[in-house]
Amino acid sequence: MTNSNLIKKLKEGDQKAYQEVYMAYFDRLVQVAKKFDFKFLTPHDLVQETFLHLYKQRDLLKEDVLFDKQLFVMCKNLIINHLNRENKVIPLDPHKFQVPAEEDIQHNFEAQRLKLNQLLDQLPEQQRKIFTLHKLDNYSYREIAEITNLSEKTIANHIYLATKFIKKS
Repeated sequence: MTNSNLIKKLKEGDQKAYQEVYMAYFDRLVQVAKKFDFKFLTPHDLVQETFLHLYKQRDLLKEDVLFDKQLFVMCKNLIINHLNRENKVIPLDPHKFQVPAEEDIQHNFEAQRLKLNQLLDQLPEQQRKIFTLHKLDNYSYREIAEITNLSEKTIANHIYLATKFIKKS
């Protein structure tokens, strides 16, 4: 099958052409991927990802460029992207990492809740009411406007001012 015929069939979604490409190139791509040192994925994983990418992006194949060149470039780009992501991962030392106890989490939550209530008490009554309805009771601006007979712009302004005060404090 010629290069352009193969690409046309792949673009049309021809499963037989896709299977032929898979069988013809899988081992060669695995050999290329084995040249790289991966921490999380295997070379086979990356080759599978390459064929998945080929299938999803088959419309972008160019008939005037050799198919195998396009496939190997796809594989190379996926490998490079994966290696870049792996290099950004910071390994955690399990001896240094501790999950806080349930009591600590509960205590911290209670302390934050108490602090929030103290700050809410310092707000003007209207702001406190609107902030509570929106942030704690999950009412929308429209619903709060209907309850308070205020405009949505006024509601937004009250929430903005209350949030600004709480963040500042």
